[in-house]
Amino acid sequence: MSIFAKNKLTMKKIILLSFIAFTSFSNAQAFKGNGDIKGQVGASFQKGGNGIHVTTDFGIGENISLGLQTSLLLATSEGQINDWKFKDRIDFKGRFNANIGNVINLDKKLDVYPGLDLGLKNFGAHLGARYFFTDGFGVYTEAGIPLAKYNQNDYDFNNQFVFYLGACFNL
Repeated sequence: MSIFAKNKLTMKKIILLSFIAFTSFSNAQAFKGNGDIKGQVGASFQKGGNGIHVTTDFGIGENISLGLQTSLLLATSEGQINDWKFKDRIDFKGRFNANIGNVINLDKKLDVYPGLDLGLKNFGAHLGARYFFTDGFGVYTEAGIPLAKYNQNDYDFNNQFVFYLGACFNL
C-alpha cells in the first residue's frame, strides 16, 4: 500500500472519530422557545428548477415562532434563466411555525415544525425538521405546498410542491 493510501485511510478514521465525538458531546437544542432566533440557508428543488432558500424564525412562545422567508430560482429546465423576469423568480413570505419537537418528546437536538406561510405569490403550508449537531449549527429539511394561488397566471415555479435542504444556525 502506498503512503498516500495509508494517509487517506488514516484521515478518514480521524474525521469519523472526530464527527462521532463532536456530535456525542455536544449539548445542542433545536428550539429554545421565546427569544430563540434561527437562520437557515439552503437549496430549493422543484419541478423544472432549482434555487436558494433563506429563512429566519423568531421564537415568540414556548412552541411558536414567526419568521421571514425568501426563495430565488437560479436555474430552470424550461430555458435560460435570463429569459425569466426577476419578479417571476423571487418570492418573499411571512411564516408561522408550531415547533413541536418537545411536545412529541423528540431528542432535544431535533425539532419538527409544521407551519403556514403567506407570500407574494400564494398562501401555503410547510413541514420541516431541524437537527442541531452543536449549539450553533445544524441541518434542516423542509417541504412546502401552495394552498391558494393569488393569480392563476402566476409563473408556475412559485405555485408547486418544493423541497428544501440546507444548514441552520442559532443566531
